Amino acid sequence: MKESESSADIKEINLQDYLALERTKLANERTFFSFLRTSLYMLLGGIAFLQLQGFDNIKWMAFVTISLSVIILVIGIYRYVQLGKKLRYYYRHKPIARIDD
Repeated sequence: MKESESSADIKEINLQDYLALERTKLANERTFFSFLRTSLYMLLGGIAFLQLQGFDNIKWMAFVTISLSVIILVIGIYRYVQLGKKLRYYYRHKPIARIDD
């Protein structure tokens, strides 16, 4: 679909397109959970670096890891919200075609 087409040009989506939107929604959730999981593991790694005794020269690595954890979480939330907005737009503005038997 071209960007120049208005929502009035597209009357409805068929069942196949609706199911594709549902799959995209589920993929978006899986991707968000992957970002969340990565962020939590990095946070745990940073905390583990802070707990090491006798290795004061690598404390900087703990702070870098914890900072990256926060950045990854923010990126994951941003991507999830952006794609969610696009999907809600398609759900609202393009009604589903009826299949008459």
